[in-house]
Amino acid sequence: MAKEMAPHVLSDQTQLVAITKRVKRAHGQMGAVVRMLEEGRSCEDVVTQMAAVAKAINTAAFTLISASLKECLVDPQGDTDEIVVRLQKLFLALA
Repeated sequence: MAKEMAPHVLSDQTQLVAITKRVKRAHGQMGAVVRMLEEGRSCEDVVTQMAAVAKAINTAAFTLISASLKECLVDPQGDTDEIVVRLQKLFLALA
């Protein structure tokens, strides 16, 4: 029976800070979307803001995946093939 692999947790603090900032910014942008809807703003304005939120979230996710992949590939203890498969699935979930 195959051994269950532990999930990867990103340890690169610089990347974690950058990703966290991007997600917090997206969180604020999402609040703006709610306010815009409540204020009756135009569909164009609301959708433009939603697109900004989506881009921020996707960029954060892709950054997280790429930073994790880099860490996992340089880890001599890890099962590189299994890690690549798992990260590819995450990547494709965003595509």
